[in-house]
Amino acid sequence: MEFTAKQIAQLIEGRIEGDENAVVKTFAKIEEGVPEAISFLSNPKYTHYIYDTKSSVVLINDDVELEKPVTATLIRVKNAYECMAKLLQAYESMKPKKTGIHPTAYISESASVGKDVFVGAFACIGDDSVIGDGTQIYPHTVIGDGVTIGEQTTIYPNVTIYQGCKIGNNVTIHAGAVIGADGFGFAPNQEGYDKIPQIGIVIIEDNVEIGANTCIDRSTMGQTVIHKGVKLDNLIQVAHNCEIGENTVMSAQAGLAGTTKIGAWCMVGGQAGFSGHIHVADRTFVGAQCGVIKNTKGGGESLIGSPAMDPKMFFKAKAIYSKLPDMYRQIAQLQREIEELKQ
Repeated sequence: MEFTAKQIAQLIEGRIEGDENAVVKTFAKIEEGVPEAISFLSNPKYTHYIYDTKSSVVLINDDVELEKPVTATLIRVKNAYECMAKLLQAYESMKPKKTGIHPTAYISESASVGKDVFVGAFACIGDDSVIGDGTQIYPHTVIGDGVTIGEQTTIYPNVTIYQGCKIGNNVTIHAGAVIGADGFGFAPNQEGYDKIPQIGIVIIEDNVEIGANTCIDRSTMGQTVIHKGVKLDNLIQVAHNCEIGENTVMSAQAGLAGTTKIGAWCMVGGQAGFSGHIHVADRTFVGAQCGVIKNTKGGGESLIGSPAMDPKMFFKAKAIYSKLPDMYRQIAQLQREIEELKQ
């Protein structure tokens, strides 16, 4: 990778302040800048780093006013964070893709493998599975029988996709994820529990990214569905018959109980939990460690706390919570005084 500030500015429609011929060969955080690196500044907390950074080029928002000169070449844009993401995507797309089937990989004779597919060492593709063009399957991944995987999808090492599941185009599944394991279904009896067979599948639509060690369970009947554009972080549990709407993002260690329906464009913080059989409306913001136990109202609602509530109510309750010991002593004193008056 080697570009000039001028070439980068043309790509992201930016305005240069400084040397348009400054060379960029790598990326770096602004506080860890090195010569011939490009950095970005979008968070005001990091503004002081721009005066001393060693990076040759820095992306910066149009509206940022600097208090003194800088040595780096600046490229001013509407949104530095988005433009840096665009550059990183372009850089990633330049990397050559692996192709070919490793001799130790197993592919069933009844499986169908498209053009320019990569299958790594000791990967396994089961009977009647279909792998789309340009898809990459890394070592030790197991693709069960009857699985369908679309085009330009990347399955990283040690992923397991159970039988019958359907994966779309341009999906990324990171290492250790499990797609289509049995949902947690057991019926109690006098001697213990009877297992309820889980005969459904998981459907993952296009442009979804699934983090490492995330588990998405197959449905009891029907489908567990992850709609297009969803981004799931590492270590997330999605139970049987759940549905996650388009372009929803979810941070690590969140958990969905069975038959939870999450709407489109929701944002879910880390370690948030959802009771089963509830519906979370579109564009709901769910804070970290939030416990959602009932249907949400919609209209861009924000929730925090457990049980989940409106942030204003939460902080009012939080302020009272710290005063409870004093309030308890006061109430006890009042009760004693009342008893004395009665006597």
